[in-house]
Amino acid sequence: MSRRWGQVLPAALLIASVLQVAYAEDGVTDNTILIGQTIGLTGTVAGTVKEMNEGAHAYIAAVNKQGGVNGRKIEIRTLDDQYLPEKSRANAKALIEKDKVFALFQSRGTPHTIAILPQLASSNVPLIAPSTGAESLHTPVNRWVFNVRAKYQDEVVKAVEHFKTLGFKNIGLLTYEKDDALGLDGLNGFNKGMAEYKLTPAFIEIFPRLKPNVNEVALKLVKATPDALIIVSSGANTVDVIKAIRAHGGRMQIMTLSNNSSQDFIKDLGPDAAGVILSQVTPPPNLASNGLGKEFQLAAKATGATISYAAMEGYLSAKVMVEGLRRAGRNLTRDGFMRGLETMQRVDMGGLSLSYSEKDHTGSNFVELTLIGKDGRYIR
Repeated sequence: MSRRWGQVLPAALLIASVLQVAYAEDGVTDNTILIGQTIGLTGTVAGTVKEMNEGAHAYIAAVNKQGGVNGRKIEIRTLDDQYLPEKSRANAKALIEKDKVFALFQSRGTPHTIAILPQLASSNVPLIAPSTGAESLHTPVNRWVFNVRAKYQDEVVKAVEHFKTLGFKNIGLLTYEKDDALGLDGLNGFNKGMAEYKLTPAFIEIFPRLKPNVNEVALKLVKATPDALIIVSSGANTVDVIKAIRAHGGRMQIMTLSNNSSQDFIKDLGPDAAGVILSQVTPPPNLASNGLGKEFQLAAKATGATISYAAMEGYLSAKVMVEGLRRAGRNLTRDGFMRGLETMQRVDMGGLSLSYSEKDHTGSNFVELTLIGKDGRYIR
């Protein structure tokens, strides 16, 4: 080797190294993938969030124990948004611009997720498995958002169908205001279901997300004497209004959505939990005959995660994210990650089929109803 070539080679290697660093994706090193999360660790949904995160971390722990994804272990950096949309927005900005995460994962709440969408688009950062069934996150398709759970409207329609089958005709709705995205989905789903089954709403009652007068609302609902009541709200609001309804003598059949489905929800309701119907967006977490349930229980046992529907949602969400990372290959980029997810067509996750494409980021349409028994267990 000539002296001149010996001088050129180290320089060339240095340039190549600089170029490799320059073109590396944020959040990706030779050994790790940094994922960001903004979610309500405190606030009205903290109990459900705790279980959901336990499920997600159970799956990620199992993956990391086996060496990670294509040689890289997954790290989750979580910031508490206290279930406030403005904090969700600020947290997403910090995670993307300061912490340089590769992607965001499993936000919680409809207005909270909507609040971070501009940051995703401006930074070209994907969000995987937002824990909300908002129609606006499905239609039109958002390039940066990959949903896993079914739509809220589908859950409400399923409830109307169930009550119709039971012969209930006097069905009412309690939901948030129209300018609240969850409230609007509740209203639209209710109207869709009632029209589909040719029923006339008994009433539509609106209450605010922040500081609702639960006692006043409960009295109105009890006086209306519906056969059945569908409640579209979150966390403590749902618990408080159900307890107030029962305290005032209301004995109508009550149904609420999967966003309230957790062991913490049952615990907070206490004796008033028995008989409440909840929609679910995953197969049962304790069903050993189901592939997803069986593997979830093994992972949960290893980490001490709660066995619940909320934890199962977190587990499934993490499994979908990891599958996308695997399909992206060792040369991991955000574009490759999203394209990897979009190659998932009717993929059996162990009892639940999931699909994506460039024109559809819905993921799963799975919805079923459960009843809380007197023993505090969910009954299918």
